[in-house]
Amino acid sequence: MADTGKVVAASEASWWRRLGAGQTHFSFVGRARYFFALSLVVIVVGMLFLGVRGLNLGIEFKGGVSWQVPSATLTTGSARAAASAGGATGVTAVSLGRGSSRTIEVEAELPPTSQRAGIENRVAADLGRAARVNPSVVAVQFVGPTWGGQITDASLKALIAFFIGITLYISIRFEWKMAVAAFVAVVHDLLVTVGVYAISGFQVTPSTVIAVLTILGYSLYDTIVVFDRIKENVHGLVDSGSMSYSAGVDRSVNQVLARSLNTSIVAVIPILSILVVGAYLLGATTLKNFGLALVVGLTSGAYSSLFIASPLLAALKEREQGYRTVRRRLARRHGKVEGELAT
Repeated sequence: MADTGKVVAASEASWWRRLGAGQTHFSFVGRARYFFALSLVVIVVGMLFLGVRGLNLGIEFKGGVSWQVPSATLTTGSARAAASAGGATGVTAVSLGRGSSRTIEVEAELPPTSQRAGIENRVAADLGRAARVNPSVVAVQFVGPTWGGQITDASLKALIAFFIGITLYISIRFEWKMAVAAFVAVVHDLLVTVGVYAISGFQVTPSTVIAVLTILGYSLYDTIVVFDRIKENVHGLVDSGSMSYSAGVDRSVNQVLARSLNTSIVAVIPILSILVVGAYLLGATTLKNFGLALVVGLTSGAYSSLFIASPLLAALKEREQGYRTVRRRLARRHGKVEGELAT
């Protein structure tokens, strides 16, 4: 039994050493259909929730009224009940801060213009009574849908510019097929993040949009690192006929696997601290929406770079005549080609 334990420990240590040295032999291209199927299921489920329930948009996007009540004792449930009793609809409430600096923020849908003043005053009075404070200390803010529309429009323009920019850069720096694979990976990350928000019901705020644009940049960075290694191995091994393009992709991804995992873990840990410590322990619940987008996006970005963009690139390149010829020659020589894609 002791000898068996030593063998297992040695095997595990050997695997960790191989991972750190980029000497693992995991077949990314050969198992591509499973990775694509997993991503498709996640995206389809997210889009179903998006179509049925939609996104929980904050008042910055759809317009509404916000009341901020300073209180160390008022619960979010009591605040929602008080606001609903005052005539507000679509009420949400979050707790901000802790102790004497704690504030309850209540948001509701934008009422008709003729009813705004009445609802504003009634809800402020009801919230004041529920919190046992003077209604005059309840801060009220109206947010019109026009501002939300401007944010949405600016975000879409930034996203389009981002897509055009990365496509041009990768096409010039590498080639257009790598640009296509990177584009698909970024769209994958965007759809996964939107789907998770639709499933979870977390509120979409301007900080969420900033987080999404941030993680798209991270996803592109990770993909570029992988593609750069693929380019080096293609010139050194694939073009010389030593291995197929798919095998070259597998070798490249295995070589950068440890770096990609380490970078992703180091990036996710502080974001998790924002979610756990900031949002839940310290009461800064507005960080929850921002942190969720970053965690989902960073995780999806690392996944798509390794399991989506790289196998997709191999599928595109294996259809070129030169690489098809290399694959056939290697097949005749060895009987099979590692990482070969079905065509």
